[in-house]
Amino acid sequence: SSSNRKAVDDTVKSLERNRYVRSATSPLSAEGKDALSKDERIGYISTLLTIGPDDLDVDQANEIIDAAEPASDAGLTVAVGGYLGEEVSKPDTGTSEVVGIVAAIIILLITFGTAAAMPLPIVTALVAVITGLSLVGLLGHVMNVPDVAPTLGVMIGLGVGIDYSLFVVTRHRGFLAQGNSVEESAGRAIATSGSAVLFAGGTVVIALCSLALANIPLVSSMGFAAAVVVVIAIAAALTLLPGVLGLIGPRIESWRIPFLHAPAHDHRPHGWARWANWVGERAWPAMIAAVAVLLVLALPTLDLELGAQDDGELPKGTEARDAYDLLSRGFGPGYTGPLLIAVDFGDDPAHPDRRKLDQVRSQQQQAEQAASLGEPVSTSQQRQLAQEEAFYKTKASDPRLVKLENKISKTNDVDLVSTAKVNKSGSAAVFTATANTAPAADPTEDLVRELRSTVIPDATQGTSLTSYVDGETAGYIDLASRISDKLPSVIAIVVALAFVLLMVAFRSILVPLTSAVMNLLSVVASYGVLTAIFQKGWGAELIGLDGPVPIASYVPLVMFAILFGLSMDYQVFLVSRVHEHYQRSRDNLEAVVDGLAVSARVITSAALIMVCVFGSFILDADVIVKQFGVGLAVAIAIDASIVRCVLVPASMVLLGNANRWFPGWLGRAVPRIGIEDEGFFKDRPAQAPASTSNPGH
Repeated sequence: SSSNRKAVDDTVKSLERNRYVRSATSPLSAEGKDALSKDERIGYISTLLTIGPDDLDVDQANEIIDAAEPASDAGLTVAVGGYLGEEVSKPDTGTSEVVGIVAAIIILLITFGTAAAMPLPIVTALVAVITGLSLVGLLGHVMNVPDVAPTLGVMIGLGVGIDYSLFVVTRHRGFLAQGNSVEESAGRAIATSGSAVLFAGGTVVIALCSLALANIPLVSSMGFAAAVVVVIAIAAALTLLPGVLGLIGPRIESWRIPFLHAPAHDHRPHGWARWANWVGERAWPAMIAAVAVLLVLALPTLDLELGAQDDGELPKGTEARDAYDLLSRGFGPGYTGPLLIAVDFGDDPAHPDRRKLDQVRSQQQQAEQAASLGEPVSTSQQRQLAQEEAFYKTKASDPRLVKLENKISKTNDVDLVSTAKVNKSGSAAVFTATANTAPAADPTEDLVRELRSTVIPDATQGTSLTSYVDGETAGYIDLASRISDKLPSVIAIVVALAFVLLMVAFRSILVPLTSAVMNLLSVVASYGVLTAIFQKGWGAELIGLDGPVPIASYVPLVMFAILFGLSMDYQVFLVSRVHEHYQRSRDNLEAVVDGLAVSARVITSAALIMVCVFGSFILDADVIVKQFGVGLAVAIAIDASIVRCVLVPASMVLLGNANRWFPGWLGRAVPRIGIEDEGFFKDRPAQAPASTSNPGH
């Protein structure tokens, strides 16, 4: 209608007046006619901005979007796509962070039993996260940091920051209960739990940095960004926290929570002691049952497929999602992610098709002669001949290029092929191919592979043309393929690294070997849950999804590096306590049972905090953040419960004294290091507390 046309024209003029807009093309113009759907109900204004996606901020994006008010004021449905729409469609993660912190507060109150001790891990973690994210921002000036990296940094920073501080504070309170002064207790806590934090945290950092071995910039930058936050979390736990402990002094036991305050040193809760005895007495059944559960959880991993993402996964109501839905409805599902076909003409540049041009001109002469004789010649026929003449005058009419376009257009699942654009020299050309299916759909991936392996080689055979399939959709497919190829090698490197580190730490061959196998089982089990929820859609509605969605190609790879590093925390804490008790009793079974009974409370508390922090990000609207949240939360829950409280102690009971088998030649070559070991203070007498009074009593 004339009113709608006026609204569109006014919107184009409004956009052109915006300081950030270079040009805007109306779908009602001859130049932009391809931007109008066949039923003329949906169209889009092609807008070229003066700001690139890396420089655009939310305020600038909203200013540009406001320029489209003439259309919305006229009652037209308006949505913004591209990187402009994505900029204003980024979800707020504040709710997830608050939920995670509140859950951590509750767990810490239960664990410590005192309100004075509870804030210490949280404050330390928050300082680490804020500092770490600032450094990640600086890192963004030297490399391309993906949008999800800061959110991932917050997740990991809060999780490990609280966990590391929890270990140190627990140990500090234990030394205070033994009669040490505040300064002595803090020093001993850092020398024992602090060394374990440094070791375990260092392993997380190395595992994250090892992602660079995949030689994929997106994955490497994500690993570096997360590693920066972990480094700051380690530094905060080893420097800031001891200073705060010294300032608080004995007041750390103040404000006790009724019925929750428990002895801080070497405490064996009755329930965990019974569980440890049960595992020790029934090692074989416990191990078989645990492995069976992990294998059942891991079964869906057999169907795991790494996929691509598109704006159709964003929440309904966001600009980018609304634009995606409108374009899909008007032009087809593949229109939102067209394939870019790039052509290199080689030594023989493109040239107009002179033969076709002569044929068209001959037809025009015949039409003119017919008109001069009074025969009817339709206006549409004249217009078509004029358009054909204009086309065959250009290099885009090169027969080789036209043959390639025709071959691609006749391929199954190809909906539309655009007219190619050739550069001035005739050395290169580009055009788009739109699929019948959505960018993230499996048939689209099959189409890309068919074009590359069969259609294009057949169409260019015998010519100097070289053609490539590119674009965002093809890029995601290539990324998934590259990660699938690199995943086994990265896993092997991280596992080998973890084995060496644990071997050096515990001077054992079988303990790190069984630990590596069990860690792999827990990671594969978490992959299975991830596959079931996201790829198969089992219970997807419960976490705010409409149905199945592809698993982002880099999620499993980054997850593995994070989880294998984090699992070292609990492994070090458990095995070091077992080793500590073995030094006293020289009885393997008793040492395993006592070590599990003593450490299980802290391990499960630390894991529960991390599960809550990671799990809270399921509330995030970003599907990739949801995938990280689900995957990491499930993996930590499995690791701390099934692996650390069943598989590891059961295997250590069954292995007996073989746990400590270490070849002599290897023992002489490997340096001795102490982790969670009080040997440094063996000959150092405990100092009397500065004051026996406790303000909280």
